[in-house]
Amino acid sequence: MLENFWKDKYPSGIPSEINPDDFPNIQAVLKQSCQRFADKPAFSNLGQTLTYGELYTLSGAFAAWLQQHTDLVPGDRIAVQLPNLLQYPVVVFGAIRAGLVVVNTNPLYTTREMEHQFNDSGAKALVCLANMAHLVEAVTPKTCVKHIIITEVADLLPPLKRLLINAVVKYIKKMVPAYHLPKAVKLTQVLKQGHGQPVKEATPDSSEVAVLQYTGGTTGIAKGAMLTHRNLIANMLQSRALMAANLNDGCEILITPLPLYHIYAFTFHCMSMMLLGNHNILITNPRDLPAMVKELSRWKFSAFVGLNTLFVSLCNNEGFRKLDFSALKVTLSGGMALQQAVAERWNEVTGCGICEGYGMTETSPVATVNPLFHNQLGTIGIPVPSTLCKVIDDAGNELALGAVGELCIKGPQVMKGYWQRQEATDEMLDADGWLKTGDIALIQPDGYLKIVDRKKDMILVSGFNVYPNELEDVLATLPGVLQCAAIGIPDERTGEVIKIFVVAKPGVTLTKEQVMDHMRANVTGYKVPKAVEFRTSLPTTNVGKILRRELRDEELKKLGIKK
Repeated sequence: MLENFWKDKYPSGIPSEINPDDFPNIQAVLKQSCQRFADKPAFSNLGQTLTYGELYTLSGAFAAWLQQHTDLVPGDRIAVQLPNLLQYPVVVFGAIRAGLVVVNTNPLYTTREMEHQFNDSGAKALVCLANMAHLVEAVTPKTCVKHIIITEVADLLPPLKRLLINAVVKYIKKMVPAYHLPKAVKLTQVLKQGHGQPVKEATPDSSEVAVLQYTGGTTGIAKGAMLTHRNLIANMLQSRALMAANLNDGCEILITPLPLYHIYAFTFHCMSMMLLGNHNILITNPRDLPAMVKELSRWKFSAFVGLNTLFVSLCNNEGFRKLDFSALKVTLSGGMALQQAVAERWNEVTGCGICEGYGMTETSPVATVNPLFHNQLGTIGIPVPSTLCKVIDDAGNELALGAVGELCIKGPQVMKGYWQRQEATDEMLDADGWLKTGDIALIQPDGYLKIVDRKKDMILVSGFNVYPNELEDVLATLPGVLQCAAIGIPDERTGEVIKIFVVAKPGVTLTKEQVMDHMRANVTGYKVPKAVEFRTSLPTTNVGKILRRELRDEELKKLGIKK
């Protein structure tokens, strides 16, 4: 029934099915694309561009070195702890060609987080930026990591520029704390030794794990989602099916501000755009808005991938508003709820609407998206090809169209399971392959889905369900609000009461009365917050997603309640 329901919902030209077995593994996709688009630009950063041909050569050198200078064998894990630099795709694709499993690691991790991830994954090798090497020195003796490869920011730039930038970073900006890792090898040496050497191309089965992608750990200890070659290939083909009419192979310039080690950017930019042969402009530090805007001014970019908080920051930047957006035809949003006021502001500034999608680490990540010419603002679109969605009640019963329940997803992009955590896997995946997302959603009669909120973020006020996304969406329409968040805090009388946090735009003064009046005028009584707190900033993840959990933890601590 579900299959037939959605087949009728796909716009003309978009297939309802893809074949995830079109390629045996990621290596086959990479080889085909690097041959087909050999002279086309693949990645640019710090004024330097790698073509697809150069990417294949450099990744081959890295793969050859791994095979000839280490004892690593196919299936071993290699942690990659790099920001958005040219080194990232070279290392990742080289590791995959050597048959290793990539463990994406946040460069901003603390030593505690690094130790957990390295030990949990059983990583035997690590590639990291010199800026973090002092942390590696402290952590690796407590892990199984045997091979450490260190790179500096400008290592893939021409010699003179490389020397200059690396010296500035190290000696003038003092961004490289002293470290002592005598057995570590420099990436420049690795690529030199591996250059021209033969590569024994790994030929993993499509069901084998390609990437261990760790969840953010917002609800406990971070778990490694096992994403197979087939999972990632499926998501590449699903993205291509939805983008083919709007993104031309080998012609597009995409801005890449989100970190490639995060699943959203990893699959879209490293995988899907590699399949299409398009050009990714890597933004190393998107928090440095002046530098980012300066980089954007150099390109006639046709696509931009971001999330709500980044869109807010850019639209409030005068330099960004002055850019030439005449080539921009695609803006994609994911990672967190897109607020309507933000989408409307982006459209006003750039002349390009935002298409919102939905996914999670466990779905590689794209599960639903708004087709570009059939965009329905306020929804997360329709399931990508070969994907089914349903909503269920607390007892696991499937609900009718329009009913609100937990969203479940089934498709070839759904993970194999959690690494060495069968119990956690069984909680998320049922015997029929349905993944419980933990998100509350509804399916409209036209097939488009709406996310109401996270199940665990729902606030219960006197027996009524209140969803923070709705409150934040309303509050974002109040002039002067830059960022906001809503949480529930315990209350003896009503179970929970609502507290909202507000960050005002620079130079704007807001009062509690203004906020409360706005909320009273736009939501029913039990949804009106009882407390308002103004802040200069809100806690966020590495990609800018606001961490309601941290705000809740602070409030519980004030009340003397243990988590």
